[in-house]
Amino acid sequence: GEWKPKQIDNPAYKGKWVHPEIDNPEYVEDKDLYKYTDIGAVGFDLWQVKSGTIFDNILITDDESKAEEVGKELWEKTKDAEKTMKDKQDEEERKVREEEDKK
Repeated sequence: GEWKPKQIDNPAYKGKWVHPEIDNPEYVEDKDLYKYTDIGAVGFDLWQVKSGTIFDNILITDDESKAEEVGKELWEKTKDAEKTMKDKQDEEERKVREEEDKK
């Protein structure tokens, strides 16, 4: 069966620990904390990206119509060429894998 750790009684156990909440007299709520007038850098926390993934033409906006407009202007120009390049890379990698599998 599945292994389970041995449970040892703890006579001093007082239940689940709840941290004490301490007032911070210097705390001031900032309802506009997320708003920036100048963004000097953008960071991406990527956990998994396939080889060949490209990030360019970064746009940060809350205007959906502007995002659509810029997307059509920039992405539409390059998407077909990028797809062709990616398909070619994938085909080359597939051929290499097939050759390695034959060995």
